[in-house]
Amino acid sequence: MKTTGLSGNEIYCLDKIGYKAGDIVVGNSVHALGVGRSIGSTFRAIAGGEVTQFTSLIEEGRAAALARMEKEAQDKGSIGITGVTSELVFHGSNIEFLSIGSALHTKSNNGEKESFKFSTSTDGQDMYAQVDAGYEPLKFVFGNVAYSIGITSGIIGAFKTLVRGEIKEFSDIFNKTRHLALERITAEAKKHGANSVVGIETTILPIAGVGLQEMLMIGTASHNGALPKDEVVTSDLTTQEMWNLNKMGYAPLKMLIGTSVYSLGFVGGITSMLKSFVKGEITELSSLIYEARENALAIINKEADAIGADEVVGVKTYVYQIGNGVIEFLAIGTAVKKVSGLTSKSEQLAPQVFTQDWDTFVNTAEFSFGLDLNKGM
Repeated sequence: MKTTGLSGNEIYCLDKIGYKAGDIVVGNSVHALGVGRSIGSTFRAIAGGEVTQFTSLIEEGRAAALARMEKEAQDKGSIGITGVTSELVFHGSNIEFLSIGSALHTKSNNGEKESFKFSTSTDGQDMYAQVDAGYEPLKFVFGNVAYSIGITSGIIGAFKTLVRGEIKEFSDIFNKTRHLALERITAEAKKHGANSVVGIETTILPIAGVGLQEMLMIGTASHNGALPKDEVVTSDLTTQEMWNLNKMGYAPLKMLIGTSVYSLGFVGGITSMLKSFVKGEITELSSLIYEARENALAIINKEADAIGADEVVGVKTYVYQIGNGVIEFLAIGTAVKKVSGLTSKSEQLAPQVFTQDWDTFVNTAEFSFGLDLNKGM
């Protein structure tokens, strides 16, 4: 008997590519932040940018949890793991790094121990689409960077907020940190013999108690025989999007990131505040956000041209309020190019790939049997 986290739709899709469900597997590692690290980060934060000791701490913890999860799957005789996660759980001044996934066996397996071959961030439905598009999963990979905006840059930025326009110091810090995470996930994939990282998901997380943030990218290092062996392409397209473009002969080249940090300016801030009392457009805000958007998009378009892309697809844009009339505009997309010999194995994907699983347990209660669950038993 197996106890799996896979849904019925996932099990159906995995069956089509020769796999069946195994047990849920878990790996964890608890680390202390440490007084020394906290003091060190304070000095590093003055200059802004990456705080390397925290990046290393988190990288070590995530890697340890992943290794233990994979070891558990290996001990259970599994061939692979799907739906792998990498989470942070804060316990006071300690961080628990937690990885969970569902082990897999080959469909023809009758209980024999198999040689462990892969782990992937994709769920069962997405893994089917990924494999059908020719991307064989090798290894769950991640790239991370812990960073601070910095006191020095903050002071410079404070002066710049008196004038409307881009705050270049902030833009540079944000662009550098976001690209560091992408460089690291690419390097990790190359180390495992992959020529692609697909299904990249990007998250920005606060690091509790130290005033820093972590930018985390997770994805699946994979191999596609139709792509060059000595390069690693990156993509944040969903596997369904990738399958469709693959069917049309388009391969991903690189995940692109563009960041612009802009200030409304002291005069513009007063003007927009006064106008907010009257119904109608606040033209200062409209033009500022438009300009920031255009600048972020120009960054990814310039990089796409430099690598010879045909298109930039799946572009997503986000606006973040940094404070004091300062905003960050972030654009993310994937550069693609027409490649000969690229196709998908099936004419059509099974409809179960697109079927959304429903949550069948929803808890909205704060109290149960007279006990406050938020305070514990």
